[in-house]
Amino acid sequence: MPQPAVAPDPAGPPTEHFDVLVVGAGISGVGAAYHLTQQCPDKSFVVLEAYESFGGTWHMHRYPGIRSDSDLYTFGYRFKPWTGPPIATAGEILTYMNEVIEENDLGQHIRYGHRIERASWSNDDLRWTVEATRLDTGESVVFTAGFLWMCQGYYRHAQGYTPEWEGMEDFEGEIVHPQTWPEDLDYTGKCVVVIGSGATAATLIPAIAGETEHVTMLQRSPTYFFPAENQNEMADTLRELEIDEAWIHEITRRKILSDQAKVTQACIDQPEDMKKLLVGAVKALLPEGYDVEKHFTPRYRPWQQRLAFVPSGDIFQGISAGKASVVTDEIDCFTKRGIRLRSRDELEADIIVTATGFNLSVLGDIQFEVDGKPLDFAKTLTYRGMMFTGLPNLLWIFGYFRASWTLRVDLLCDFVCRLLKHMDANGYRRVEVGLRAEDADMPLLPWIDPDNFNPNYLMRSMHLLPKRGDKPEWQHTQDYWREKDEIPAIDLEGEEFRYD
Repeated sequence: MPQPAVAPDPAGPPTEHFDVLVVGAGISGVGAAYHLTQQCPDKSFVVLEAYESFGGTWHMHRYPGIRSDSDLYTFGYRFKPWTGPPIATAGEILTYMNEVIEENDLGQHIRYGHRIERASWSNDDLRWTVEATRLDTGESVVFTAGFLWMCQGYYRHAQGYTPEWEGMEDFEGEIVHPQTWPEDLDYTGKCVVVIGSGATAATLIPAIAGETEHVTMLQRSPTYFFPAENQNEMADTLRELEIDEAWIHEITRRKILSDQAKVTQACIDQPEDMKKLLVGAVKALLPEGYDVEKHFTPRYRPWQQRLAFVPSGDIFQGISAGKASVVTDEIDCFTKRGIRLRSRDELEADIIVTATGFNLSVLGDIQFEVDGKPLDFAKTLTYRGMMFTGLPNLLWIFGYFRASWTLRVDLLCDFVCRLLKHMDANGYRRVEVGLRAEDADMPLLPWIDPDNFNPNYLMRSMHLLPKRGDKPEWQHTQDYWREKDEIPAIDLEGEEFRYD
């Protein structure tokens, strides 16, 4: 394994140098580490993770029932067969990731408890300087690297998003955000109100409904749900035939991706038909006469926000059994005993859970500088949602909304390794993306088209994100089915790439 260089600095902490520095040991960072070992074995690299273990989302989120909302045949890595149920618990995902780390001896590259404070690029030295704090000792540490690979995810782990409502301080019960769920929270026999109706609410409610006195999902407007059995018949049949698991993984992935492509396109081409199909599937799981129009018929078209997968329709089972209910209304204020609604009704609660989303984190909220000048990402332009104008030797992994995040991890890992080898082969030490002659008059637009995809966390933070252009090269298309062909075909000597 290539060894890092350690340079003592009499004026400060020793500096370690690596060819590549990976930020984050979640699903993206572990994938990056694997691909570097396999495709660039001559490169030295380190993975810096702020928390005490790997896993990112799956390590930090501890609320009851936490599970994936993507199938693990496509959320799992392409190189590691998934053998469990399509929708998996956080524990099952962590076990899978741990196997990847152990089987490929990736642990030697990961430094836990390292919070990055600042990253500075020098055009004179052609390297990044990364300043971090060791959280176990409080000491400052410094790393330098030729290439910085941002794999830290896209939201702030430490604190979720909770709106400020009038009277919150008056509520005499507990207010909890799922992202910071207390381990000792006792909801047994209590009335719980969950604000929100996304994937978190759909996961949490069935997990606690059997133990609470009652749980209510309070939503401002409905969300699309996709109920289905948590099994894959094709994979099960292939296992009965004793097909090799690697083959099962690949065949099942391809079938799922083919089906997802058809569904996604149908949501664009026949939104009303898909709306009827999705709402009809929910209606079939609810009692006769239930007001599906009010509580489960969204105002937006399917896939304009993320579909919430519901394995075995478990949240609807809770509603049918009377253990859970849905209220569609807006919050007027909090009271001592619960929440007063705009309708003037009041929901009494012992515990209020704000499943209201998260705060976007742009490149880990790290302070970035280029030649000593602070960098404003909102003034950069994105190249395919992964590189940025004015920012050399850096790539950000930002996955898909309509397909599994990890599909883009594998694609971009291939791209980074190909780019690094291309630079070595040509003696390049610096790469940056820039506009081509044909892009001179291109309009600069928000990061993503709100008519295409518009979840609240993106809309709230659009002003923090880089701009996009009106050409595919200058935007994150969110289209895996195009990118799986386009990214491997990128011409690394194209006019958009500038090397030194």
